Amino acid sequence: MATMTSLNRGKIILKEYETVGAEASNVPGSHSGCDDSWHAWFDEFKRRFTVSFVKLTADEAEFDLIGIDAPIANAFRRILIAEVPSMAIEKVHIHNNTTILQDEVLAHRLGLIPLKANPLMFEYKGASEDAGKPEDTLQFELKVKCKVDPSAPGDATNPSEKYVNSNVYSGSIKFCPYATQEGIYTDDQVGPVHQDILIAKLRPGHELDLKLHAVKGIGRDHAKFSPVATAFYRLLPEVTLTRTVCGEPAERLQSCFSPGVIKLEMDQSSGEKVARVGDARYDNCSRNVYRHDDLKDAVVLSKVKDHFIFSIESAGAQRPEVLFAEAAKVLLRKCEVFINALDEASNKAKE
Repeated sequence: MATMTSLNRGKIILKEYETVGAEASNVPGSHSGCDDSWHAWFDEFKRRFTVSFVKLTADEAEFDLIGIDAPIANAFRRILIAEVPSMAIEKVHIHNNTTILQDEVLAHRLGLIPLKANPLMFEYKGASEDAGKPEDTLQFELKVKCKVDPSAPGDATNPSEKYVNSNVYSGSIKFCPYATQEGIYTDDQVGPVHQDILIAKLRPGHELDLKLHAVKGIGRDHAKFSPVATAFYRLLPEVTLTRTVCGEPAERLQSCFSPGVIKLEMDQSSGEKVARVGDARYDNCSRNVYRHDDLKDAVVLSKVKDHFIFSIESAGAQRPEVLFAEAAKVLLRKCEVFINALDEASNKAKE
């Protein structure tokens, strides 16, 4: 007979004052009373593992990772944030800065502007090289000077009407290709992702004259190299009704959950509204239902341990599905290094 442990090993149960089953994984040996082996677990993993995209745009992706444990999902998240490369402004050569922004603050703000440049097209810049090369560096310039607009109305009070270049935006950053980069890259291909990022506010007499060098890097070295605006996951919620709820209690039950989780259907025989589970995917697991004594026993709230809803928002250089594929490649290389190290250690032990 199946034990309660074996029945609930794949679920996290959300009770009124506690969470049950969150402490163990699905790896064989983590649940007492369950008869399983590594071979059976691996066969089940191969059968169940799935990647299914639910939403995909140029900048955002939401997909399901099914059949893995939390450490693997978290590895993807951390790699996306810290180890998938991107291009960012690293060196700022300031020829003139008469704005109120200090040089260090200005350089920091420029470094955080996301660029469209595809990092796969470039090499990592050597640490000892001061001047970049076409293979590892992109050059930009930012030249802006603020002055009074002679055509502005005499009673104008808005700086954008009174002055020319009162605001400096990322769209003012211009690509300056090396000789061998001519015709290969353009402003539209390697310039800022967004043209309306505010860099500084100027007034007449203020001027910026900068040379910018962008290089390839990873978020582990600096957050400006992270290719994602955000990458996170959550477990798939499940809502199970244990009994029929109809009438006014059904309406209260619906109000306890996020929109669409509980639907109300008209029962033809009784003429009352009956609660049905709609789409539990977007439930926020608030447990508001436990505030109602007459509804506590009508619902079982749980989460599926090996079903992760993963969300990626790209910073703009690469599409989110490409970023996830690159993260998988990084994880594969790490596994290969680890396996080689184990093989070496095993061979030495045999000698």
